[in-house]
This record gives sequence, structure tokens and C-alpha cells, in this order.
Amino acid sequence: MKKREFLKKSSLGALGVALLPSIINARHFQRQLRTAHIGVGNMGFEDLKAISSHKAVKVVALCDVDGKHLSVAHKLHPGARVYFDYRAMLREMGDEIDAVIVSTPDHTHAPASLLAMDMGKPVYCQKPLTHHVSEARAMKKIAAEKNLVTQMGIQVHSFYDYKLATLLIQSGIIGKVHTVRAWSPKNWGYDGPPPEGSDPVPAELDWNLWQGTATERPYKEGYYHPGNWRKLMDYGCGTLGDMGVHIFDTPYNALALDVPQTVRNDCRPPSGFGYPEQNRVTYEFPGTPYTDKTLKWVWYDGPGAPEMHEDLILPGAARRMEVKQDKKDLKDKISLDAKVAAENELPEQGAMFVGSKGRLLLPHFMQLPRKIVRGKYVDISKEIKALSEKHKLGMPVRNYDSEGPKHYHQFVDACLGRAECSAPFEYAARLTETILLGVIAGRFPGKTLHWDAGKARFAETEANAYLEGNYRQF
Repeated sequence: MKKREFLKKSSLGALGVALLPSIINARHFQRQLRTAHIGVGNMGFEDLKAISSHKAVKVVALCDVDGKHLSVAHKLHPGARVYFDYRAMLREMGDEIDAVIVSTPDHTHAPASLLAMDMGKPVYCQKPLTHHVSEARAMKKIAAEKNLVTQMGIQVHSFYDYKLATLLIQSGIIGKVHTVRAWSPKNWGYDGPPPEGSDPVPAELDWNLWQGTATERPYKEGYYHPGNWRKLMDYGCGTLGDMGVHIFDTPYNALALDVPQTVRNDCRPPSGFGYPEQNRVTYEFPGTPYTDKTLKWVWYDGPGAPEMHEDLILPGAARRMEVKQDKKDLKDKISLDAKVAAENELPEQGAMFVGSKGRLLLPHFMQLPRKIVRGKYVDISKEIKALSEKHKLGMPVRNYDSEGPKHYHQFVDACLGRAECSAPFEYAARLTETILLGVIAGRFPGKTLHWDAGKARFAETEANAYLEGNYRQF
């Protein structure tokens, strides 16, 4: 069943919801925002806490397919009504809900969000925005048509260091950028075979609802719920879809990129079940005012990432090479090498901008960007101070507990007519499409795929089969 049929059956047919988008969109919730939360375990619970920490929010509904998660969340908001099925929640409480928060596994993002948006509800949806490219475009389209407040859950988008890096790049601090290299050693892949047999479904879990529109599979403990779904093709988007969204975000935003022209993933052959544990994805983007005529982007993930490249050699790394060459005594060599490494280690996760006037290293996360020119760090404290004052960035705060809610509160304030969202679906859909094209390329390892953004099709016909999925009736 396609998206259009799903919406028709779920909202207009089975749900019987009366749609009043003109009235809903005209309304500003000046004093209070009544929120419904779909998915309240793990990251969903963090989303719930962050959204509800805003003084104007009243949580009226909680939905999760796992009774344990619902029980914990309900203790935090005992006045909220609880549901296992988001469709029932929207059917029964449509006129009592002002905004919807979607914090489910990736494969449920679009079905739940599209249903809420079809009813005219503002939506905050966790990253990556969708599981399929077609869904990202559909969510962008409906958000624009209904003029809805939307926000994708990339909390670091609102952090000081990332806003600063965007301003630095756009100020021309390293000239026109021709290459970006980004990486994460996390492993949200699975190179093993599909599990055999089945296990009893836990009493507190509705396995049919957890699978939702995805292909039906027998339940197997330890493979799906609650934690490993990111590794699997039917439900998640791998490391690229998880950490890639966060780490891509700032370079993508700073360079004002659109979707790529080509993409290639060098990884192991596809298994049809789990994503590769290691990926090297190479994109080529059309140029922007902040780049060369084209931009090369290389993403590395999995154990050992990134692969070493001259673009990633830090000043300290060069000194370590000299130490190894000059010192004859092994003990001295090890001692000096360790000292230099501690001061100049490539961050575990991050991105490197490579431009005509140097490089800019952006660690992930809560560290200031660093400029490198001809193998040496360059002091940019004056530039940082000037940009921070000009754009009223304030001072960097190294506390996730205090900084994390800002992105959520921005969404609430936007619903109340007091702010604008910095990661609306118009932006999030393009970023997610870029990510998902790299995920699809993993099904054709070593092959360059050519993307036509206007037609939303690959030149390589066989790749188009993965742009959307068939929705299972559940």
C-alpha cells in the first residue's frame, strides 16, 4: 500500500477525522500548547522531558507500543491519556491536540507524521526525518501546503559551536570550500545473517503495531525492539542515518547545499537484512556561493573510521610522524608520541572543511572549530568574538542538559507564534534525502549513482526501487 492509500484509509476512512486545516492553521496557541507524543521510550522519553519542560506545554496524550515505556512516561504526566496505537489516539483526540511529537523508530516517522500533518497538526519529528526518499518529499510538500510549523530533532543544530561554524564558513574564513570529510566510528550496521525461528513476544509489547507499515517478520529477542532496529534495512537507516544527520547538518547548512548529483558507497555487498558495518560514501554536490563549482563530500563510518587522508592530518599528527622518525630510543619515542597525541588527536567524530585558504575542523560536539593553514593552527579568537557579538550568539555553554532543550523549545515557541524553527521540514527533507541516497547506494557497492533532483529519480533504473516502500496494512 502506497503513502497516498495509507493516508486515505487511515485518516479519511478508518479514522473518520474531520479535517479543518484552514481553521487549525489560523489558530495561534497563545498561552498553552497541548502535545501528543508518539514513542515515549529511550529517545522518545528524552524528547518528552525536553518538550514538557517548556512552561507553556501541557502533555495530553502518550502513545507507545511498549507498555513499560508507557508506564514510565505516564508517571511523569499522569493526566495524559495513554494509547498503544497512534491512529486511535489521533482519531479520538484530534480536536484536543495542538501539536504532535514523533519519536519512534525510523520506519514509523513518516506514517505517523503524515497522518498528523494531514489533520493540520504541527509536528516535531526525530531524525532522520524519514525512512524513504519519497516520504521526505511528501512531508516537505504537506508542510508547505498546510503552512505547518515543523522541526526535525537535531538538537545540536541549535548549539553555539555549530551556529558559529556556519558563520565562520560563510564569512569566507577558509575561502571557497571544495571538499568536506565527515566521520563517525559508531557501528549501526549488522553483517550477520537474519535470525532463524522466533521468540515469544513480551507481554507488554504489541509486535504488530511496532512493525507498523513495514514488512511483517516474526519477533526475535535482541534483534529489533528496543535497541537494534537502526542496524536493519526494514526499520532504520544505519550509522549514516543516525550520526550522519547530526554531523552532516552543519556543513550542509553552512555551505547552503541542495541534494547531490552523484553518490557512491564503498562497502560490503548487500545482505538484504542488515546495513554494512563500515561505509565510505562519496557525494558530489552542485556548487553554491560558498563552494567551488562542485563540492566533494566523503563520509566514513564504522570501526576505525575515518580512513586516514592528508585532508585529515592535524598539526600534531605531523609532529608525531617527526617524533617517530627522529627519535632512536623507543621509550622516548613512545613518551613523546603519547604526549603530542593527547594534545592533537583527531576527534572521535566530526567534520573537516577543506577550502582554498585552509581547513576548518569541527569536532562533534561542544568544541570550538579550529582553523588550520599550511600544517599549523591559526588563532581565530578575534573572528569568533566579532561574529558572536554581531549575531548575539552569547558564550559557549558546555552543558547538554541546559542546551539540549533549546531546539525543542524553539518548536514550542514557533507553535505559539513567538519564534521560527531552524530545522523545518523544508530543510530537513533535503538533508534527509541526501543521507538516504547514500544509504541506497550501499545496495550497489562501488557503483556511482546519478541523481536527478527534478525528477526524483536515479539514472540507474535498478536503484529507483528503493526510493519508496510498500506500506503493510496493520
